[in-house]
Amino acid sequence: MSPTYLVGAVVVPPTSLILLGLWGLWLQRRRPVLGRALTGVSLAALLLLSLPLTAAALMARLEPPPLRDAARALGEAQAVVILGGGVADGSPEWGGDTVSPITLQRARYGAWLARRSGLPVLVTGAAPRDGHRGEAALMRDLLTQEFGVPVRWFDEQARTTAGNAREAAKLLQASGVQRVVLVTSAFHMPRAQRVFEQAGLQVLPAPTGYYGYRDGPFSWADLVPSGDGLRVSYVALREMAAGLMYRLVDRQ
Repeated sequence: MSPTYLVGAVVVPPTSLILLGLWGLWLQRRRPVLGRALTGVSLAALLLLSLPLTAAALMARLEPPPLRDAARALGEAQAVVILGGGVADGSPEWGGDTVSPITLQRARYGAWLARRSGLPVLVTGAAPRDGHRGEAALMRDLLTQEFGVPVRWFDEQARTTAGNAREAAKLLQASGVQRVVLVTSAFHMPRAQRVFEQAGLQVLPAPTGYYGYRDGPFSWADLVPSGDGLRVSYVALREMAAGLMYRLVDRQ
């Protein structure tokens, strides 16, 4: 497991808040005031993070604006790069692994941009695990067989976004490509764009899958706790933690 995912699994809420609450319960016999305070803080934080309003606000801090003037942007690029976003393991209706909803979302937008521009496509994703196909292979099949978009470059050597950027840059630069349209989830775009630029590519960001974008008035439903609100808050906080880890650890 990479450092970024380890941070996401242990340090980022809700796991850290659950552990804090359990610690508070354990402390209540020895130090009741402190124990109750820790338990109360953990419950209040979990409640706050489960609000759709909180989730949207956290995502809005990460998500850049959508691609504007797509015709001009695509005219300046030399290729479309689509990043994988996970695998749905053992999907029974597909007879095995398939792309996750996030990967499907990215691939669909990337395919639309490729068809509109006629630009060649590179797909890159996490290296395959034992006995499982990798994200990039699943994306390649999806693009070619279902969206009718050919894939020129294919990479599944790395397990992190920074590694994907370096491997993709090698393939693209060997073909004389420097300017790319980068397709990934909006919350993931700041980190992805930074590492692709560090790898030596000129990046035109094409984010998709917005969570923090609000197109309508405030609704009282935004203040009703939900499991989906907590999930979106977790994704945002995990991405913030991953971005920090990349700044501190992966400087290559």
